[in-house]
Amino acid sequence: MPAAGDDHDHLPDIDVRKASAAPTAAQKSAAAPGGKASRGTGGASVTFNRFGSVGTVTPSGTAALATGLGSDPVAAARTYLQRNATAFGITAGDIAAMEHVSTNTIGTSSVVMLRQVIGGVPAGIDGLVVIAVDKGSARYVSSTLAPLRGSSTARRAAPSLSAEQALAKAATNVGAKASDVSRRSDAKRAAGSRWTTLTAKGLVGDQQVQQVAVPVPGSGARTAYHVVLRDHDDSGYSVYVDASNGEVIARESLVDFDTDNPRWKVFTGTPSTDHSSTDTRVEWCWTTAAGCTETVGNPASPKAWDVDPVTGQSTTTTNGNNAYSGERWRGFGAVNPVPLTPDRTYSYPWTNQWQVEKCNPANYASPAKNDIDAATANLFAMHNRMHDWSYQLGFTETAWNFQRDNAGKGGVGNDPVLGYSQSGAQSGSRNNANFGTPPEGTSGYSNMYLWQPLAGSFYAPCVDGDYDMSVIGHEYGHGISNRMAGGPNSGLSGLQAGAMGESWSDLMATEYLQEWGYVPVSATATPMGAYVTGNESRGIRNYNFSQSPLNYSNVGYDLTGPQVHADGEIWSATHSDLRSAFMQRYGAGNATLQRSCATGATPATECPGNRRWMQLVFDAWLLMPSGAVSMVDARNAMLAADLLRFGGANQDLLWNGFAGRGLGEGASSRNSADSDPVPSFTSAYGSPATLRFNPTDEDKRPVTGAKVFVGEYTARSTPVADTDAATELGDTFEILPGARTYTVTAPGRAQTRVTFTAKPNQTRDMPVKVLTNLASSQAGATITGEGVDVPAVIDGDEGSTATTVPAPTASQKQFTIDLVGGRQVVRKVQVSALPEPGAAGRFQNLRSFTVLACDAKGRVLCTEDADFRPVFTSAPDAFPGAAPRPVAPELKMRTFAIPQTAATHLRIQLDANQCQGGPQFQGEQDNDPANATDCTTAYAGARTVAVTEVQVLRN
Repeated sequence: MPAAGDDHDHLPDIDVRKASAAPTAAQKSAAAPGGKASRGTGGASVTFNRFGSVGTVTPSGTAALATGLGSDPVAAARTYLQRNATAFGITAGDIAAMEHVSTNTIGTSSVVMLRQVIGGVPAGIDGLVVIAVDKGSARYVSSTLAPLRGSSTARRAAPSLSAEQALAKAATNVGAKASDVSRRSDAKRAAGSRWTTLTAKGLVGDQQVQQVAVPVPGSGARTAYHVVLRDHDDSGYSVYVDASNGEVIARESLVDFDTDNPRWKVFTGTPSTDHSSTDTRVEWCWTTAAGCTETVGNPASPKAWDVDPVTGQSTTTTNGNNAYSGERWRGFGAVNPVPLTPDRTYSYPWTNQWQVEKCNPANYASPAKNDIDAATANLFAMHNRMHDWSYQLGFTETAWNFQRDNAGKGGVGNDPVLGYSQSGAQSGSRNNANFGTPPEGTSGYSNMYLWQPLAGSFYAPCVDGDYDMSVIGHEYGHGISNRMAGGPNSGLSGLQAGAMGESWSDLMATEYLQEWGYVPVSATATPMGAYVTGNESRGIRNYNFSQSPLNYSNVGYDLTGPQVHADGEIWSATHSDLRSAFMQRYGAGNATLQRSCATGATPATECPGNRRWMQLVFDAWLLMPSGAVSMVDARNAMLAADLLRFGGANQDLLWNGFAGRGLGEGASSRNSADSDPVPSFTSAYGSPATLRFNPTDEDKRPVTGAKVFVGEYTARSTPVADTDAATELGDTFEILPGARTYTVTAPGRAQTRVTFTAKPNQTRDMPVKVLTNLASSQAGATITGEGVDVPAVIDGDEGSTATTVPAPTASQKQFTIDLVGGRQVVRKVQVSALPEPGAAGRFQNLRSFTVLACDAKGRVLCTEDADFRPVFTSAPDAFPGAAPRPVAPELKMRTFAIPQTAATHLRIQLDANQCQGGPQFQGEQDNDPANATDCTTAYAGARTVAVTEVQVLRN
């Protein structure tokens, strides 16, 4: 959950393999309607993956894909593949060689995952298939299998590189240097694990290496090593190294940021949102006892959270089967759990010292030690609670959860979550949280940081993230989705998958808090990080996702461009609609029923709507054999999960909910990394309307070249229709009924935002009046002034930005526009401060401005400052950026009425940027002598002002 910046502190994912390969004619024939892969399925839909094998087989309605497969789920899955071997491009020998990875349950169906074994070596990336089987019938198939045609039985050449050499190559690739690489002689390999444990100077802790085969589209598989390394305490990578030449094939970042009765004193949600020092903690006990607010013992954890599963005895500290938590102030080295507590009462003083002392670094050496023990105990309890809650939803041993000992229930084990409290506190790590998810058998790790105001970056209160359950739950959620989607060894990969990962984490945090009654159960989302950011309405996001205007056409809308956190809000908005629809159909129940469902005591089929929806979120991950999924792929998996869990009872809710946010029947995406997907707002269940976009000017003449966007954003968004004969889009589109906001742009015209209501099955015109933009360079206006990319101010595009040159180089922060058509009577201006990605920092964007006018006539040429007179001064917060940082909704295009003014030229004077004009960004806000917080004096970019668009209207 990065906050101080918009990007993770890690290298991007890479994959050097060929993009895709086509299936053969024989495969297409077998998969076509009436072919073997679709025979008897009632018109199943078959797609192909990047390797040219079957990607998905999706049923039409509730019909089975195949029947008579046998009663054993694994054998049935293999039988299905054997019947359809031609379509998949594999042979009976290939299928027999596949290894069984897992069988999980969705309702009455068994979801079987098989992995290709190529030349005796298991596939590393890809090579997986999931087949949902119910009573001998196949219900859904999704795969990343590669056509082998018998090559699975061919022997592969022995590796030229050793495991140690592969680790060194991987370390170099991520910018680290591994020396003195050796095998851990004392390392114990868990049953079923192929990992070799290595150590190396220059890396952190143990490293894991195993030999794999990496399928390549259109070619054979490459023998490789899968290397899991940690180059820093809060970063790590999965790297696939070719075993013959040392080339890095792919890289994936692991981080997305009896009568015993122990007790833990915890904040169930957060401390007081006003950041007071009132201690609102409660006491959790493993079994019911006097003085305990809540009993937390449950079957998901057979023994108390602090029990060592090997000895069966309490560790008397924050170390147990599911989690190990400890202080890591330096950001490296030993992790220090709370002191030994023989009575197993993990109740420590909480003085709110970081807040009271205003981020004073002297806290670490004080008797209170910055409340580190209370923070560690809280983090440990919350990680265990997330373990137990998610276990009941399906994040179990066979779905690769985090446990030291899996008690013979499947999976590998030896991977409790490592929780680092106040991580990097003494090395300056701030305003963040993250979670690293290595493959099954290696511990996931979560860093919780202190929060502090940082000049020109992020204005957080002095608080500790170890006490904000929305942050803790969000980060643990990364571990869940990265383990369950794509199998045990690969996490989510690509822009859209990463965006959904951020969203799923937000959704899980909201659901956990509401199901347990720590915040009210409602369709309104719990803001992520409201406590740590001090913003109780939207937290760390652009929007509270239950109050968001975003849809699938807006991918890349944010001021950072395509980015997982902002684009994840599109998926969150979609799921907010879905969750609300489920609650409308199945109700919200009461507190007793919500908790009964949260503990798994009541099955999902009898639970309120929010729990049924969340169950489908978890189920869908098990139907994703690849973590490189688009939002369309994830939509399909959730629709299939409903067929398996609820017999398709909610297909209408799901299709209409997805379509309402642009993920309808016609939505498409090239791949998980696609930042320009095609939206669709139609559903077979929703009676869509057909609208013809009909823009006209003030004189009711048709406007050519106009575009209409669904929603409030145009920059980097995808239109649904246009009046440009040069494009293939056309002027007609379909959309679900209801009132929506649309935004229209056209060359030489002012951006127009309208609300239009479509009715069921309606076919009609969508008339929009677009007004002349007197400041349009496309219509002949010109602009002068000192700055960078000054013409961007009047190019009609909210996606391009101009910036001033800081004084003393430039004498004035202003731009002068020579209006279209000479003398005009002006009544409105439209201004946007939503910046082009990379053009300006958040705090450099415009906050307030003045409009000056000049009417050129006689000796007045509008070339001198004295020729201009002020006609309008905006409010000081015309673009009201608020702590912790300005966001897109506060900066996008706004309309300002100005006094009726006759002018040939208008000048926009940039009075203040967010840094200079935002009162929440001013002054010294902490007691850290090494950290100056005043934006105007401590931020290097304080003197630059950025403006994106100025438009001038007659009315």
